[in-house]
Amino acid sequence: MPGWRRDTLTQAALALLFPHFTPSQSTAPGEVRSELERLRGGLEAFLLAQGTAPAEAERISLESCARLPDLAAALQRDAEATCEADPAARSVDEVILAYPGFLALACHRIAHGLLGRGVTLLPRLIAEYAHRTTGIDIHPGAQIGASCAIDHGTGIVIGETAVIGDRVRIYQGVTLGALSVRKSLAQRKRHPTIEDDVVIYSGATILGGDTVIGKDSVIGGNVWLTHSVPPGSVVTHGATIERPREADEPLLEFNI
Repeated sequence: MPGWRRDTLTQAALALLFPHFTPSQSTAPGEVRSELERLRGGLEAFLLAQGTAPAEAERISLESCARLPDLAAALQRDAEATCEADPAARSVDEVILAYPGFLALACHRIAHGLLGRGVTLLPRLIAEYAHRTTGIDIHPGAQIGASCAIDHGTGIVIGETAVIGDRVRIYQGVTLGALSVRKSLAQRKRHPTIEDDVVIYSGATILGGDTVIGKDSVIGGNVWLTHSVPPGSVVTHGATIERPREADEPLLEFNI
């Protein structure tokens, strides 16, 4: 259907999720319903053009639109977490409007929901739209928990089978990747698991499907990790010193 491209669909969804992204600034019930139906019809038409069966295209478009309130709530938590984590942020509205990390997360949560409904190509197109726009590359298959904060963000790569817990903070240049790119491993978990309340500072590289970063850990800048670390660890670059964090020791805070 002419006019319904990956960016058009993504922008239409964002406009329904947050008035910040709508050109009209109108929230009248009739206009919102009209835009919602336009999004649903555009998504259905896109899927039909890709060869999806009509009944399946209708189901996916209806379910995806019905999920929008839950998606908005999840993204609101992301924006609040980012605002709280970044001393430079003046408001949640500023995060929603101006932070590339928030835009990348919004696109990811849209794409991940579609992938979970059996759509394959469109989620990858949405992810690449976010990558092109923000410099942040998140595979739609990655599982990202609640209240995620991505600050700065440029150069972040998060692989398909990565699992990220709640309240995780990620800074620019972080890679959550695979130890091997052999095609024969495509159906295995290849990317790391990041547990709750972990902070990963800029330039850190964490690789491997068996690698687990325990909750409440801090991964310093430019660290290279290919093995698991227990909860409460502090891992720093250099000699790569790993040690338990003392109960009264303050967290490292490398705010930029």
